[in-house]
Amino acid sequence: MTTTLALVHIYVDDTAAGTAFYRDALGLVVQNEVENGGFHWITLASPADPSLQIVLSEPQAGRSKEDGEALATLLAKGELSPVQFRTDDLAELFDKIAAAPGAEVVQEPTDQFWGVRDAAVRDPAGNLLRIQQA
Repeated sequence: MTTTLALVHIYVDDTAAGTAFYRDALGLVVQNEVENGGFHWITLASPADPSLQIVLSEPQAGRSKEDGEALATLLAKGELSPVQFRTDDLAELFDKIAAAPGAEVVQEPTDQFWGVRDAAVRDPAGNLLRIQQA
């Protein structure tokens, strides 16, 4: 039996800005866009591994008003779980992300004491992304 990770949800307050960031700055490819009940979500994947997908959706989509507002509050504070990416060229990707509209640099590429070289940024919605050199 084999078990693999299929997708990860990332909440954004503006799906157009989120799509532009993950597509244009990170180089992911839009695989699907779905609209339902006034909300929509976008599925993206890396061309290198299209089997692992990222789904961008709004906090209010598919949940109660109260839960959506609570999630939106955490998103606005930047308190949702960070997402970790890996790249074969951290310097190039970091420069691309740092120049992206709405991105915030948290940490420039740094050699960490635990043995990796990584950087940290926030996407336009405030989600923390760590990107490590492969």
